[in-house]
Amino acid sequence: MARLTKKQKEAVAKIEKGRLYSLDEASALIKEITNTKFDASVDIAVRLGVDPRKANQMVRGVVSLPHGTGKDMKVLALVTPDKEAEAKEAGADYVGLDEYLDKIKGGWTDVDVIITMPSVMGKLGPLGRVLGPRGLMPNPKTGTVTMDVAKAVTEVKAGKIDFKVDKTGIVHAAIGKASFSADKIAGNANELLQTLIKLKPTAAKGTYVKSIFMSSTMSPSVAVDPKIG
Repeated sequence: MARLTKKQKEAVAKIEKGRLYSLDEASALIKEITNTKFDASVDIAVRLGVDPRKANQMVRGVVSLPHGTGKDMKVLALVTPDKEAEAKEAGADYVGLDEYLDKIKGGWTDVDVIITMPSVMGKLGPLGRVLGPRGLMPNPKTGTVTMDVAKAVTEVKAGKIDFKVDKTGIVHAAIGKASFSADKIAGNANELLQTLIKLKPTAAKGTYVKSIFMSSTMSPSVAVDPKIG
């Protein structure tokens, strides 16, 4: 195991062992223990009491973070010519169709979100091997396959993210930047957690939110009280 640096040791020392922090406390502490020279991402990991292998216990959804992600999301709009102007006006970084499909076939995936239309999905099917592992395949459930392309682009640019429980039952999400104020970090975290609670599968038994950990890039994690309402 790698030795901790002096700054890492100082950060760990500020976290009270065995304590479950409130969202407000954890958000303030994350800012205190983040020592990167760049604007670190703030992430949250929520362990849910579900079995993701069962379709009726899959947790997946979208949430609009009230204070945005702090990241300039690069959006590719794969649309027919009649929708190109709409997508560009809404702020899409890349707009087109066949030329971008060819680029993706060649391995290009330098975007954060792909938004498309139902009529185009058939062309995207063969690219599943490229887009799937990177979480870039558009999906109607996350609002990235829609006829209202402008609305979808605007929402992503404003801080809409999608999430999905992984095979170990954990939802990972980036909820902001270390430069955010503590109340904005807490506000974004709370919005995600409340959304997860609303999505609780009826088939899930026992404790639903088992644990919550907040961290920033390269910081130790802070345990958050899972009793969040």
